[in-house]
Amino acid sequence: MQAKHENPPTIRDIVMFPEQVLIFLNYPSSSFRFYSERDIDCVYFLVNSTQSKSKKTEFTHPPIEVNVAETQPNEQIIRCPIHPNGYTTSVVITKSKDPLIPTNNNKDLFIHNWETLVYEALYDCDNTTVVFVKGLNLRPERLAESSKFQCVFGWDFKNPKFLLSSQAISVAQEIVRCTTPMSILSGQAQDQAQYQAQAQAQAQAQAQAQAIRVSIRVKGGEIFPSIAKPLSLQAHQNLPKQMKAHKICLCTMLRNQARFLKEWVMYHGKVGIERWFIYDNNSDDDIDKVVGLLQSIGYNITRHMWPWVKTQEAGFAHCALRARSSCEWVGFIDVDEFFNVRGGGSLNKVIKLYSKVKNLGEIRTRCYSFGPSGLKKVPREGVTVGYTCRLLGSERHKSIIRPDALNQSLINVVHHFHLRTPFVAIELEKGVMAINHYKYQVWEVFKEKFYRRVSAFVADWQENNNVGSKDRAPGVGTKAVEPKDWSNRFCEVKDMRLRNWVLKTFRDRRTRLFPWQPEFERHFIRKRRRKNTGHL
Repeated sequence: MQAKHENPPTIRDIVMFPEQVLIFLNYPSSSFRFYSERDIDCVYFLVNSTQSKSKKTEFTHPPIEVNVAETQPNEQIIRCPIHPNGYTTSVVITKSKDPLIPTNNNKDLFIHNWETLVYEALYDCDNTTVVFVKGLNLRPERLAESSKFQCVFGWDFKNPKFLLSSQAISVAQEIVRCTTPMSILSGQAQDQAQYQAQAQAQAQAQAQAQAIRVSIRVKGGEIFPSIAKPLSLQAHQNLPKQMKAHKICLCTMLRNQARFLKEWVMYHGKVGIERWFIYDNNSDDDIDKVVGLLQSIGYNITRHMWPWVKTQEAGFAHCALRARSSCEWVGFIDVDEFFNVRGGGSLNKVIKLYSKVKNLGEIRTRCYSFGPSGLKKVPREGVTVGYTCRLLGSERHKSIIRPDALNQSLINVVHHFHLRTPFVAIELEKGVMAINHYKYQVWEVFKEKFYRRVSAFVADWQENNNVGSKDRAPGVGTKAVEPKDWSNRFCEVKDMRLRNWVLKTFRDRRTRLFPWQPEFERHFIRKRRRKNTGHL
């Protein structure tokens, strides 16, 4: 049970999305155990209700998810269903009847519309601040005029007396990079020490409430609303590549892909991946349990909550910055994509083969899209074994990049980045390596893609625009209605190479099971129990 505390958590910020509400909680101290989903309810009440303790709650609803905020100490993120028109949302501890209150009691300062918001920020190790902002509406792969933008630092953006500003260095897509003011650079370590000392003398919630934020101002315009409290990257971000902990890492962004994650991680671990960064874009399928299982059996994998809708490019830039200190190379692919090294080799061998290229910064790999292969149900053995028929020609390429070779703007579209001088990109020859993209799976799986696309620059299939986009499924249209011949579509070439290698490499000879199958796990649990009880 949750211990009683004099000071309950308070609401720091609320972000309104079309389909959900994000509520950020500040906890009073590090000793306060985070609430679980059983302890919290989302509460909804009329906008014109009073803020008194006697306010009547109209109705409650269980939260979609409750998460710890990895990047901020003593914070928790609550995801609630969107409220009806005329209502607003808060959260309540189930043992209490009073909704939690905002830190500042001013709803204009803490309720934000997702369409215009500074949502993440990082202090980079080159004395710049990288700011992620929604609402600039800039064109993909184009630099904007940086002289028109400023970063603004402070606690209260409505009080100009206590604000610092700095000039933008680069602006592109959803990312603004600015110089970090000298007073902030000199005070970061000192501030951290001060906050630590304050926590011993007073509630740490106050220190958290005063943590500096950063926002963006377009010259001649207003300051963007912001919830972003910059996080410092590690000081040793620019280590030489030979000193980094991992040769190759993978970064992906996903939503509700838990049932496919084990196969994707285990397969890529076999071909040379050492570290996985999972950016979770609002999953509600218990993906944390799958990540925990993979961690328990030795995979270096972490889940990073990334609730920001249609921000895949920004998320990948964020991941590249985080991975820079520990990963020499980072691949950016989806969970339905598998590096297919021809001849059963490893990714390390591929990188070594092309390491003679001077200033190599990016390796681009062609993608081949596989279809349902005659199946009507999800293959029990996994996608690499079940889907064996694909389109003849390749589609877009995906990339493995050196994170320290990226352009300062961090521009990336469809999984490839812009590089800084003098780094270059190469495209692999077809016979060296390809990507098996299990894009058109059985309809049960494929129809989920209609729900929402994570990329800002890829067409939503539900929208009747950009109908000629190569990203759309040919002949499907804008409604999630299964075509009669779906299971036999997208089949021009029978391709069994990866399937045969997976069968030889992963299938248990006695049980005929693969390590990612639920039956495999249950079999070895039973075997372990018999061994422990002496019944062999």
